[in-house]
Order: sequence, then structure tokens, then C-alpha cells
Amino acid sequence: MGHDRTIRGASRRGAVRGSGHRSGGGTADTVTDRNWTAQVRSAALCALGLLVLVVLLDLFSGTFTALRLALWWGLAALLYVVLHPARVTAGPGWLAVQGLGRRRHVCTGLLTAVRRSEGVAARLVLCDSLGHRVELDPRVLVADPLLLHRLDRGARAAREAGLLRTGCAELRRLTEQVDGAAARGVFEASDLR
Repeated sequence: MGHDRTIRGASRRGAVRGSGHRSGGGTADTVTDRNWTAQVRSAALCALGLLVLVVLLDLFSGTFTALRLALWWGLAALLYVVLHPARVTAGPGWLAVQGLGRRRHVCTGLLTAVRRSEGVAARLVLCDSLGHRVELDPRVLVADPLLLHRLDRGARAAREAGLLRTGCAELRRLTEQVDGAAARGVFEASDLR
């Protein structure tokens, strides 16, 4: 992949510190969304709850058959697929988003654009100079400051290199949200509201 080649070349030049990128994500420098497992568990419980509810309704109404059970299983599986969260992982110089069937990544030191797409669910769109594009929920970055720190560090390097021309305000807004939430947490913990 172009990403791996870029990271290896950059580490030879001294631009990226640490052990680099391993696709397995097992390095000490890799940061993973800490709320991901709880979100996966919630998605599975919602799907299981729907399955139990419709099967019980079918049993009590006397319309339970094997075909309907297969239909309810399919509906529960579809709900799980819709609710399954993407896993966001970051390391020195890269950020990756992995859904159920696909893994996408960007080189944060080579970012060219950061956009926020508004709609039903707000998405943060990151594009790098290698042509890679990643979409993620900005709430993941706000909830996990270590991920945002990795993204911000790479974006600063891209801005200093003259690559990142659009999106600096979006990243600044995200870091301000994290800083504001951290300050509120400190004040609440110390009863200084």
C-alpha cells in the first residue's frame, strides 16, 4: 500500500518517530477508540433484544414458524449491521477507520483537506495527498482525546509542510470541544462549578 511505503520512507528521513504502522495494530504507539467495544456490545444487545421481542410476540400470537424465525434472525442481523460502529485507530502519522467490511486510512502528515459534512449524522472527512479518504463521526474524536491528539499532531505537520489548506478551523473546533469538556470535568470533580 502507498501508506506503508510513505511511513517507511518518512521514518528513514526521521519524520515519524516510534515503531511505525503494523496492520494488526499491536504496537504501543497505536491508539484505539476506547468506547468501541461498548458500542459493539450495545449494537449486539439491541439486535438481540429485537430478536427476542419479535419471537416472543410471534409465540404469544401463535404465528411462530421456522420461516418467520429465519426472517426475524435476518432482521436482527440487519439491525446489527446498521448499528455496528466503525473502529477508529491512530498511530504515528496515520489514522484508520475500519467498518464491517472495509478498512480505510489516511496519512495524517499528508492531509490536504478536512471537511465536516452535515446531514442526519455529522461526519468528518479527511483527505490526504495520496488520494486516500476517511469518514468518521467527530464525536469519536471528542470522546477520545488521544485519537484527536494523534490527528492534530499529523495535521500540524501537514499544515507546516503547506499541504493542509482547508479544515484547520474544523480541527480547532474539535480540540476546543475536548478542552472545554476536560475543564468542565475538572471543575465538577473539584466542586468548583
